[in-house]
Amino acid sequence: MIPPVSIRRRSVLGLGLATAIGLTGCRENPPAARAGAWNVPSPRLDAPGSNQGAAASARPGAGLASTEGTTTPSAARPRLLATVLHRYLQPTKENPKHPTYAGAVALALSDGKPTAHLAVGEALRYGAGPVLLPAAKRVAMRPDSIFDLASLTKVYTAILALQQVDKGRIDLDAPVVHYLPEFTGTGKSAVTVAMLLTHTSGLPVGAKVTGYTTLAERWRAVLATPLVTGAVPGKVFRYSSVGLMVVGKLVEKVTGQRLDQALRTGLTIPLGLRHTGFNPNTWLSAADRANLLVATDARSSRGLLRGVVHDDVANRLGGVAGHAGIFSTAEEVAVVGQLMLDGGTYRGKRILAESTVARMLRNANSGLPAVDPERPRRTSDHGLGVVLNQPWFMGRLAAPTTFGHTGFTGTSLLVDRRRRAVLVLLTNRAHPNWSWANPDPVRIAVANTFA
Repeated sequence: MIPPVSIRRRSVLGLGLATAIGLTGCRENPPAARAGAWNVPSPRLDAPGSNQGAAASARPGAGLASTEGTTTPSAARPRLLATVLHRYLQPTKENPKHPTYAGAVALALSDGKPTAHLAVGEALRYGAGPVLLPAAKRVAMRPDSIFDLASLTKVYTAILALQQVDKGRIDLDAPVVHYLPEFTGTGKSAVTVAMLLTHTSGLPVGAKVTGYTTLAERWRAVLATPLVTGAVPGKVFRYSSVGLMVVGKLVEKVTGQRLDQALRTGLTIPLGLRHTGFNPNTWLSAADRANLLVATDARSSRGLLRGVVHDDVANRLGGVAGHAGIFSTAEEVAVVGQLMLDGGTYRGKRILAESTVARMLRNANSGLPAVDPERPRRTSDHGLGVVLNQPWFMGRLAAPTTFGHTGFTGTSLLVDRRRRAVLVLLTNRAHPNWSWANPDPVRIAVANTFA
């Protein structure tokens, strides 16, 4: 059995909300708390009006095939994918007390063409408390639902920084302090831009941004975050959201734009991504906010989070930061995966130089140790802003040529260069309570479906 999900990383990143409000479930005793009440009907995928997509045509749950140690015929993959996605709408042996998520969307591309695009469950199931909502107030998951991507944001930030490398404004091997004089502290003068992107800077997981009254003060605190005690830059992989916060500020410094504006200029407008950005409640229509936004936490002191960034630090930074805050759909996340798979171009538009993408996807940490208390068997394999060859979420697709990233809210992007495949899995596992389930088992199961 996979151990319960660790609370350390969120506790470090957050503001102590878990301690303040507890890690309890619903404050009321909704029907879902009764034995068997988690059972969710599995509608026919070919039924008129189904939200499950048209790629699969069989009722899920009938004769589940194993995804372990076998190769799945391509024609059977959409059907098996639907079965896997529905399985995690219920408690499982890995997460026996709660479902892994209330809903999910999965999209698979092969050589740029979709082979499966499925939506299951609900985008909104709980109100603040959390309280189980009556059926009439819930919102069904759709293939075009908009998710809080959490740390998938780091991939976008890395691309924006690498665009500035292409333009000669950033040198990956230059000290960060050369661009950001506020990046102060013992040992930090040796931290390069590349180290931030490969998580070898020695910076900690999270930054402390409480106790400050202005946004400017909070950002000064981020930039002044000290290295982990005893850390030597460039010697050890330690996952650090602070590093990508700093990269986001670096992008702002060299472009003269706020990060959300740089995202529009560098990626969303050139790629035609209409549903990708920070703070979606400021640019979505009222109808889209009601129908498309996927909820996350329903028990925080901030109330129900829907269209508001889940990450506590990013929220304190105004919802715009290099480590978390971007919202998007599965289809538009897949565009970013395809962009990298195709060497920096998408539909004839060059976004990154091919040589830059090659460096981005090359293991920069070969031979380095990794320190990750949450995943002790994790290796240091990492490119510039992307994770490489990690079976803990890539399953049997893991290989030196496979890259991607995960997000705390239950999101993941996986790109297999051998198969010319892009796989996006977006779930709302943090709805209503992120501590209810570990999202890695479903990530592995979905990946194995395409192995």
